[in-house]
Amino acid sequence: MAAPLYHTESGELYHAGKIIIICVGLPARGKTHISRALERYLHWMGVTTKVFSMGDYRRRHIGGAQSLPPDYFTHGPRLAETQKLRTMVKVGCEGNIMKFFREERGQVAIYDANNGTKRSRKEIAERFAKEGIHVIFLGLTETSCTDPSIIDANIRGVKIWSPDYKGWDPEEAVKDYWKRIQYNEAYYEPLAELTHPYIKIVNVGEEVLINAIEGYLQSRIIYFLMNMHNKHRTIYFARSGQSLIEHSYKADSDLSPAGWEYAEKLKNFVVEHRFRTTEERAKLGLPSADNRLVVWTSTRRRAHHTAWPFVDLGYRVVEKQAMSEINPGVWDGLSPETVQRLYPDEWARFLKDPFAHRAPRAESYYDLNVRLESTIIELERERDDLLIIAHASVIRCLLAYLMGLPAHEVPAIEIARGDLVEVVPASYGVQSRTFHFWSGPGRASMDKNAGIDDNFYENYAEATQGKKPTESEPAALLPTPADPTEPLES
Repeated sequence: MAAPLYHTESGELYHAGKIIIICVGLPARGKTHISRALERYLHWMGVTTKVFSMGDYRRRHIGGAQSLPPDYFTHGPRLAETQKLRTMVKVGCEGNIMKFFREERGQVAIYDANNGTKRSRKEIAERFAKEGIHVIFLGLTETSCTDPSIIDANIRGVKIWSPDYKGWDPEEAVKDYWKRIQYNEAYYEPLAELTHPYIKIVNVGEEVLINAIEGYLQSRIIYFLMNMHNKHRTIYFARSGQSLIEHSYKADSDLSPAGWEYAEKLKNFVVEHRFRTTEERAKLGLPSADNRLVVWTSTRRRAHHTAWPFVDLGYRVVEKQAMSEINPGVWDGLSPETVQRLYPDEWARFLKDPFAHRAPRAESYYDLNVRLESTIIELERERDDLLIIAHASVIRCLLAYLMGLPAHEVPAIEIARGDLVEVVPASYGVQSRTFHFWSGPGRASMDKNAGIDDNFYENYAEATQGKKPTESEPAALLPTPADPTEPLES
């Protein structure tokens, strides 16, 4: 369910009250990755959600791993100064959570920390329960992650590149982090308490155990967690090629000759780019995921025909009805001037709220978001790399979800034909880059000399010709510069 189009005085939705999700588990079990992904999903549902990472708080107030006392992560007696630092971090982080609920109208807080002993979990749960906050322990954090290869891959792919190990030799960082895990294992007590609701995820999705979970929002959280993973993968977005009849939703026309040429260019660029990315990861010492590439398209002709060159190379191409473009209703094929003349009141409402307004017999961007929920869940579940060849409106909604953008920004996201958008969901933020590979016919949705494209309902945000490469760099390799309308580096 996409974010509702209403707000409550308390800021709480779905009659769920305030919820704190307390992560539990040893380091390198995927707590941060899962926390950020869940935050993204709940944000998409309209729930005011925030991750509170004890590690982030500690880095802001003390520093990275090189700034910590030697006994900071050890088990047993510690120096008084070390214990003082640990207490300061814990109290400060939990104080921020309480402030989030009391002053910021927050509904769901995700507490990303080890919380490795029964005593500490009991103290935290009792403190927040006294404030009327529902407590859920997230035992994915406990992930009973028994496979050493999963842990090692997580350390090499995520932890050694965290702010803790900035400037460290990668192998030294791996050794240091394994020591941290061993220190925590000495006192860690697996999550088994039945006093509060919990969700336990074993080996990142192999098994899910649930205790005393009640309520709609809580059930949605479980639904999401059962369909995700923390495997490294890359998601690519590209618009479909130019069609013979560009400005008609009803026509569903095939690709034009330029559209077929575009499809070949897209295939060549994606294959070459993935090869080079694998080489770059190897040079940086990052583990190679060796993922296959799966292509998703809508069932519209111009979309799935743009994917035909990938079929010829043996890639799996999946057509999804839910990924069809936004339906413009009676505005199909009309110019803005015609719409203003025939539907002046509707036009005024559309300009006031392009996300929520529904033209006669049409879909709004809100409707499209609701339609795409199954696609979003499948996107989270997919473990291979994805290339999504779709329409501008669909790509906007999916990018807004991945980047955590507010709903009102969705119609203003620019995605020009001829640009490949690369998105990598990661534990410490979603990474995004845009590459230009095509400047042929059909790239621009608005010609500077011709006025707004007739297909303005689909391409409302397309007010430029997209990104152009500089003369000094080859177009096939150039990331676009930062732009206020472009979802880069989050």
